[in-house]
Amino acid sequence: MFKEFKKFIARGNVLELAVGLVMGTYFGAIVKSLVNLIIMPPLGKILGGVDFSNLKIIIQEGQPAVMQGDTEMSPAVEEIAVTYGNFINTIITFLIVAWVIFLVVKAYNKYMKKEEAKPEPATPPPPSKEVELLIEIRDELRKKGA
Repeated sequence: MFKEFKKFIARGNVLELAVGLVMGTYFGAIVKSLVNLIIMPPLGKILGGVDFSNLKIIIQEGQPAVMQGDTEMSPAVEEIAVTYGNFINTIITFLIVAWVIFLVVKAYNKYMKKEEAKPEPATPPPPSKEVELLIEIRDELRKKGA
């Protein structure tokens, strides 16, 4: 059982998948940072100083806890809101990741087409009848000389 597992893990595909997963995770973090910290602030400024991460529709206002001395008279009520600004950030992040993946796949397909288009090494044409006859004569002379 252990040998089978070792053979499975040692296969190139599993290792490539693991490397791709790790790189994809960090690539996603980089793109998220790019969107949230570099793309969205100028875009928000252009659109009138909007901070997309703060865009929301409030369903229920939040209320702080009411205290009387050290006693809590009523508990705090958390705000309930639809934060569509964060959703916009997520969509933009997704579109950037999808675009980059598209470009990588397109480059890979172009490379594979180029590899497939390479001509096979030309096989030499079969020897002519004269050459075949000379080869037979040579082989017979070698047999007699041996």
